[in-house]
Amino acid sequence: MVSRTKKIDTDPGCGGSGSAGPPASPPGGRAKRVGGGLSSLKVLQRELQDQRLAAEAAEREARRRAEEARRAAVEFRALVGGVVPLKDTGRVDPSPVAPAPLPYKRWEDESEVLRESISDDYGADWLIDTDDTLSYRRSGLGQDIVRKLRRGQWTVQAQLDLHGHRVDEAREALGDFLRACVRQEMRCVRIIHGKGLGSKNRTPILKEKVRRWLVQKEEVLAFVEARANDGGSGVVLVLLRGPDRPA
Repeated sequence: MVSRTKKIDTDPGCGGSGSAGPPASPPGGRAKRVGGGLSSLKVLQRELQDQRLAAEAAEREARRRAEEARRAAVEFRALVGGVVPLKDTGRVDPSPVAPAPLPYKRWEDESEVLRESISDDYGADWLIDTDDTLSYRRSGLGQDIVRKLRRGQWTVQAQLDLHGHRVDEAREALGDFLRACVRQEMRCVRIIHGKGLGSKNRTPILKEKVRRWLVQKEEVLAFVEARANDGGSGVVLVLLRGPDRPA
């Protein structure tokens, strides 16, 4: 009987089935890891050193200030000498009473209201020319202003129709309308107050009221009754002042 022994190759490099050890590290890998750790350690050492130096500088500054304060206190005591503090008498010095604030804003608002207000009882008859057109012009303006206004020298840019308004409603609507027109730099506007045909006793109440209100408004330079084909006695054409420019 012949005994055969199979030779097993244990050399891992030859593809044998023997157990192989762990893979070898690539050349230089360990050296890189060691080098990186040393670099981080150096950065940390520099940071710690900077912190220590900053703390020492702060401590020196605090000691310097404390020494200056101590010297100042010594100098002060040397200057004042043997001063004895006053005894507490319990006396209280009251603070002076502040004067009441002046209501400037309220005064300004009241002045504005008075300036904007218009009265039904304002005697404007002497300001209105007693001709067939019942025209008006502010002092300092020539008669030609009224003639040009009636002939249509200025284009009518807006109009207010007061038909159906009570007296109080018409007064407020007229004031709001004129202020809005001045803000928009309108020069010529039309006010339709009607001829009073639908009022009690067929009396044109608003016609007289509107003229009295208009002469009280600073923004009104002149007004005139419209021509027959523009509304006649039921309409008044009004010339308003321009933005800081003469008419």
